[in-house]
Amino acid sequence: MSGGDIIVAILFGLAGYTLGAIPFAIVVGKGIFGVDVREHGSGNVGTANTMRVLGWKAGVLVLAGDMLKGVLPALLAVHLFDPWLAVILAVTPVVGHMYSMFLRGSGGKGVATGAGVVLALMWQIFVIIALVWLVLIATTRMVSVASICAATLFPVLAFVFSEPLAYRVAAVLLGGVVVWAHRSNVRRIATRCENRVTLPWSRRHDEDGAAGSG
Repeated sequence: MSGGDIIVAILFGLAGYTLGAIPFAIVVGKGIFGVDVREHGSGNVGTANTMRVLGWKAGVLVLAGDMLKGVLPALLAVHLFDPWLAVILAVTPVVGHMYSMFLRGSGGKGVATGAGVVLALMWQIFVIIALVWLVLIATTRMVSVASICAATLFPVLAFVFSEPLAYRVAAVLLGGVVVWAHRSNVRRIATRCENRVTLPWSRRHDEDGAAGSG
């Protein structure tokens, strides 16, 4: 790589990190609903806690914003750089999301932003993982369970689909980082005290159950 190419790559990485660092959970929570999600629920600035605190509509907005943070840089990276460098630069938004400079180094767990990267680089695998994630959300109502299973499945599918070596290495690392970020959730799942999200149909079911028990 020439000196100019190195400078472009560095600037791209910084831009990707900065984009990833934007905390959409706070933007949506405070900007639209007047609520700082860090002060409620688990305190996490991600889709799950937003959905738990503000409902599924707010959660969908945060999910879309966090995914776009991963999709856009990854799409650009694969068209501008070689596969290995593209993968490195594509995950800078995930790093930004997890260690946001706007939140003094704290952040979310990287699931939605990482999913955006997967969508941009390996869309077939994204479709499978998304379906598994949705089924697990619907059946367990625990976003952490769905996210951990999706992160574990990601590198497996990368090998099954014979993705380029750079992508397979990235899948292993990214999946491992997401699982590691959920280590506290694993402890809560083991002790059966993990938080659950309220889905539109589960809310109705809960209300009917409460009315019947009265």
